[in-house]
Amino acid sequence: MQPDAAVARLPKWMLGLALAGTAGVAAFWGIRAAGGFLLGAIGAWINLSLIVRAVDRIGRLTLAGNGRQVRPRQSGLTVFIQLMALVLAAFVILRFSGFSKVAVLCGFLVCPAAVILEIVYELVTYEHT
Repeated sequence: MQPDAAVARLPKWMLGLALAGTAGVAAFWGIRAAGGFLLGAIGAWINLSLIVRAVDRIGRLTLAGNGRQVRPRQSGLTVFIQLMALVLAAFVILRFSGFSKVAVLCGFLVCPAAVILEIVYELVTYEHT
């Protein structure tokens, strides 16, 4: 198993799930639910890319031995204000857009579903070395 290959495949799994899920939701529950699902899937992709970037940075700093010298670029209050602004913006978009909130939540679950698919893929294609 190569962890880098698995992480590289996750966005592909997510894209496939997002497209299939959006089409399925549109067929059964309509365009507003499909838009919500797609919006949630986009949010999941952004979340995954932020997590991967943060973990990659932490790993590089640790390997370089600079972990103790790193100072946060922003204060905790600044990060909190940015997070609250993001949450408020998401709330306003969901409240007034007409998208289904349940569909958005289901779309956000595309990332865990992609991870499960990757685990199954690794189990099926596992080769003894």
